[in-house]
Amino acid sequence: MLWFSAKLIDAKNRLVSAGRRSITGNEEGATAVEYALMVGLIAVVIIATVTALGAKINVEFDKITTALP
Repeated sequence: MLWFSAKLIDAKNRLVSAGRRSITGNEEGATAVEYALMVGLIAVVIIATVTALGAKINVEFDKITTALP
């Protein structure tokens, strides 16, 4: 019975080790996802900023245009 328990524990340890390697072994995929999220967030911030500033700049150019003779 002790031999069987040792075999089960050994099998469990090998399974856990394989699971850890498969989860943490591929760092490149996680890094690519993180970079994609950062690029997406930066794009959203740039679009929001350009949209907000674009409207304000358009108003200022309209003021300048109407002020010219």
